[in-house]
Amino acid sequence: MELHILVDNPFWTATLTGYIILVSITLLLVTFLIFFYRQKIKATTRQVELRLKKEYRMKFKAGQEKSGELANAVKSQGRVRSRKYQKVTVLFADIQGFTKIVEHINPEKLIDELDRFFIYFDEVVEKYHIEKIKTIGDAYMCAGGLPNKNRTNPIEVALAGLEMQRFMEESKKKHSGEYGYWELRVGIHTGPVISGEIGRKNVSFDIWGDTVNIASRMESSGTVGMINVTGITYQLIKEFFICEYRGKMPIKYKGETDMYYVRKIKPELSEDELGIEPNSKFFIKLQHIRFGDLEEHIMNKLDSELLDELHYHNKKHTQDVLTQIEIIGRSENVSEEDLLLLKTAALLHDIGFIFEYNNHEDNSIAFAKEILPKYNYIDYQIQQIIELIDVTKVGKRPRNFMEKIMKDADLDYLGRADFIPVSESLYRELNIHSKEMNLEEWNKMQFEFISNHTYYTNTARNLRQVNKERQLQKLKELIEL
Repeated sequence: MELHILVDNPFWTATLTGYIILVSITLLLVTFLIFFYRQKIKATTRQVELRLKKEYRMKFKAGQEKSGELANAVKSQGRVRSRKYQKVTVLFADIQGFTKIVEHINPEKLIDELDRFFIYFDEVVEKYHIEKIKTIGDAYMCAGGLPNKNRTNPIEVALAGLEMQRFMEESKKKHSGEYGYWELRVGIHTGPVISGEIGRKNVSFDIWGDTVNIASRMESSGTVGMINVTGITYQLIKEFFICEYRGKMPIKYKGETDMYYVRKIKPELSEDELGIEPNSKFFIKLQHIRFGDLEEHIMNKLDSELLDELHYHNKKHTQDVLTQIEIIGRSENVSEEDLLLLKTAALLHDIGFIFEYNNHEDNSIAFAKEILPKYNYIDYQIQQIIELIDVTKVGKRPRNFMEKIMKDADLDYLGRADFIPVSESLYRELNIHSKEMNLEEWNKMQFEFISNHTYYTNTARNLRQVNKERQLQKLKELIEL
């Protein structure tokens, strides 16, 4: 006996309706899987974002190291809660490609990478004495020119921006096979800001104003891999960097502003062809600008702390010596670095008078050792400045050409047309601090001193020697009266 089993095909393979039902079920299943996968990606992305925000908010509340130290200093020193700065350079940096990176890297690795970037950025801003303000998510903000005001902050912030971009470019090349999406946009603007503390228990430091907003606009309107600066910042850095004009941008309530890309350091000021590492010429040029900050500080100090009884060794005498250093130094074709050291020595050579009258040069030297490192002078420069101050002591003979320039500038008044009134002011000052002598005795002493005095440089001899001979004749007439 034979058994025949007949198996019919499923109805969905035998009829048109069946095919439609099968396709519908398949599409529904695929749609559900896509929706489920997207929701999973969205949840993961959201989780990462929340974790980032939480972590950096905690860092922000903790003060983020340097800014926290500044806030504590503000608190402990009893400073006002807000302060206005006229010249601050603000940098905004924003890491691009976050969404793409989330799909290729787990949250822990992502946070580690952001930490690596921001730790490097912290090192860069510390290197150039820039103040880190805050990090929020994948954005970084810093500012130069506070809490200590300075003239060099636009240049230093531009240098920091170049180093940040180079680091990101190197990271991108290194990890291109894994996740080559890390890129950076940088925007910079210079102008006034208001700074202050925020919070009570956890004090942190922040800045506000149009300058901050414009710097943010420069970042958002820039290009990845580039540094976008305003025309104002460009004017302050153009002697140091090669920049490319890229047109104007409207700023709300401010009109239009020019924009430039900072390409690299000028070749003659760069250590390499990349134009990222500054050379010694760059730093000397920068130090000449920084000297303006030192000069302002010292002149204010002389103005407020010197005794009124210093009729000769006063602020005007320092200004006179500084002017003469510039004239003689440039006429004798000294290098830019030597001129800087001479000007610094001239500025500081009489600062010791604010401490005591006798041995003021030694006090000036001690003061120079303390203050010059704060203005980025290095050890060998400080040593040369000390020697230049020391040679201004009475009876000290110069041992090299720079000391000859210093000596001629300090005694420039001997051959000036106003020698007699200046000499009398020195006489009145000396009489207050030493044994009294009459004016005739003083004139005889000056006559003998000038008779034996010789200017060392050609410039000083050409400028003052003839007048010095005339002063001798005038002194002779005063003595014979």
